[in-house]
Amino acid sequence: MTSFHEVQFPLRLALGTSGGPSRRTDIVSLSNGRESRNRRWKDARRHYDVGSGLRSVVDLYEVQAFFEARAGQLYGFRFTDPVDFKSCGPQQQISAADQHLGTGNGERRIFQLRKTYQDAGGATERVIAKPVAETVVMEVGDVVSGIDDFAVDPSTGLVTFSVAATPPDGAVIRAGFHFDVPVRFDIDRIEIDLNAFDAGRIPSIPLIEIMP
Repeated sequence: MTSFHEVQFPLRLALGTSGGPSRRTDIVSLSNGRESRNRRWKDARRHYDVGSGLRSVVDLYEVQAFFEARAGQLYGFRFTDPVDFKSCGPQQQISAADQHLGTGNGERRIFQLRKTYQDAGGATERVIAKPVAETVVMEVGDVVSGIDDFAVDPSTGLVTFSVAATPPDGAVIRAGFHFDVPVRFDIDRIEIDLNAFDAGRIPSIPLIEIMP
């Protein structure tokens, strides 16, 4: 991913963040009162506002310094969604069996990390491009892989198995992991009013997901 810094927005400041996924759907009301709905975006795009996580002038300075280091909107960075940052739920422990990545054919060695959101009504799949590499655990055909059996690219989310550990034909590949969201600032200017901040008003500092 070009124009991206592999650095993380301060986790301490992310804990008070507001925001989440958004989608774009065209809805047309028909003459009979029914609706025609069309999904314009295949994947959700996440928006956040980190201004709500700021509690002090020290916090303001830290965000301002981070903003300057990214040159405003120019460079993307990693952001940990306080709600959705694991291959499982936020209060669960990750497992090598959490997410289905594909099936081996005896030759394929590279698999993309993904996360599937599903219930009885449907499912949607999300590409995970910014995993926390040291947290990734893999499973091939119900057998947990050794740490020397695969390598993870933290900048793309691609997992490459070693030649000796190439998944056999028909083996189901699963993974567990922590991950970040690739984002950028959605503004080129930060407005800071210390009097208003002390009185309870906080600046709006929006972030927007960079799609892989």
